[in-house]
Amino acid sequence: MIRKLRLKFVAVCMAMVTAVLAVVLFAVFVSVERNIEDLSRQVLRRVIQEERSARAPEIGVEIGGDKVLLPYFTVSLWPGGGGYTAYVTGGTYADLEDTEELEAVLRDCMDQQRPEGVVSRYGLRYLRQDNGLFSRLAFVDMSMEQAMLREMMGSYLRIAAAAFTLLLGVSILLAWWATHPVERAWRQQRQFLSDASHELKTPLTVILSNAELLEALPMEERPARWRDNILSEARQMKNLVEEMLTLARADNMSQTAVLSEVSLSDAAEDCALSFEPVAFEAGKALDCEIAGDILVLGDRDKLRRLVSILLDNAVKYGRAGGTITLSLQRTERQARLTVSNPGEPIPAEQLPRLFERFYRADASRGEQSGFGLGLSIAAAIAAEHKGTLKAESDPESTRFIFTMPLKK
Repeated sequence: MIRKLRLKFVAVCMAMVTAVLAVVLFAVFVSVERNIEDLSRQVLRRVIQEERSARAPEIGVEIGGDKVLLPYFTVSLWPGGGGYTAYVTGGTYADLEDTEELEAVLRDCMDQQRPEGVVSRYGLRYLRQDNGLFSRLAFVDMSMEQAMLREMMGSYLRIAAAAFTLLLGVSILLAWWATHPVERAWRQQRQFLSDASHELKTPLTVILSNAELLEALPMEERPARWRDNILSEARQMKNLVEEMLTLARADNMSQTAVLSEVSLSDAAEDCALSFEPVAFEAGKALDCEIAGDILVLGDRDKLRRLVSILLDNAVKYGRAGGTITLSLQRTERQARLTVSNPGEPIPAEQLPRLFERFYRADASRGEQSGFGLGLSIAAAIAAEHKGTLKAESDPESTRFIFTMPLKK
């Protein structure tokens, strides 16, 4: 899918580039052709104004600072005897007088009945001037004009081919850059579906197994523990679905938080009080350092949930007998909440992945209760409050740091 998307991206880009280059080349071709034709017409006007002389003047045009000489000749047509008598009056051509070629050129020229035009068979451009008693015609060779046009357009085509190749490479890089987030999101979505299916499969299996066993026994012989198992697993599935719904709303940028003035200090103290017995039962101490009167604009319930998630994570994965630390401080413009716990350091490359759904840094974390969605929900809550949540780890402790703007 991603490969097809990249190919389509490159194809669309190159189709647009090709269209633009074609339009530009066509415009350049028309412009160059008209410029060269104008140069030829200038030569014809100069030629037709030259008086007949023994020595043919050098007629040319300036191109790129160099003077290019163009072959030409002039003819005077005198009417008489029901036709015309032609005299070659000048030019750079030799032995044209009374030739079949001259007669064919003049015949084609007179048949067009226009003051200027082209004799395609012989590659000549002409200009005709009527002087009353006779007509004067000037002819200039078009081979130089056509060669110049071919050479210039060949250069432009080579430049266009080089530009096309360069833009093709740029399009490929842009396609990779533009689709990389899509590829990452697609990979995460597939992983999410796989993990969610795995998390749902276990409680469903337990529920179905207990239900089948209950169905096989008479009502009075059905053990209560099997019903309790069904109820427990159903609640677990409900919690998982609710957490997945929370993340789905965050993905859809659905604003569900009701923002008001909240004392983050009070919210942190409430969470710390509720987790003291939890930490005590886990054989860990909870140390709090909370600055007072830190006011923020947010949703109290969601901020409490964020703090609770971080404390729950610290209790679950902190080293046995260690001390969990909750710190809330006021900086110049932000509130800074830090939850740290001693334990094995987490490699730096895995820290950003802690906030991915269902991700656990090591296999031992999979033995803990939960679905691996807590930190993802905490990150979504932080983003909803225009804050940031990041993780740090070293041999001494692992820390989760949440910052958000103070109420103005």
